[in-house]
Amino acid sequence: MNHYETVFIMNPVLSEDQVKETVKRYTAYLKKNKAEIVSEENWGLKKLRYPIAKKKSGFYCLIEYKANGVILSEMDVEFKRDETVLRWLTVKLDKFATEYAVRRRTRLNEPKKSAE
Repeated sequence: MNHYETVFIMNPVLSEDQVKETVKRYTAYLKKNKAEIVSEENWGLKKLRYPIAKKKSGFYCLIEYKANGVILSEMDVEFKRDETVLRWLTVKLDKFATEYAVRRRTRLNEPKKSAE
């Protein structure tokens, strides 16, 4: 099993419930295909560098998982069919990128230190 992460941008006109439902649909798809979800991050609404489908912002989400590479082409088809997803990118992580992802997750989960 290889280690992957997929970042996708959803349409900014979606409600918070619709965003959660879209993310839940893709995590369920991965679990159904025997993938192990390592982490899931909702980055929220962000401004895009350039317009995509005449949209200037979008909801970002990152899913990190371990899976066989066979499901990637099927997942691409699912993204293409989904009108709520503007763009997506799936990257296979090597050992260095995996270590960095672990450090990034632990840094995000640490409580903020107040300045005294």
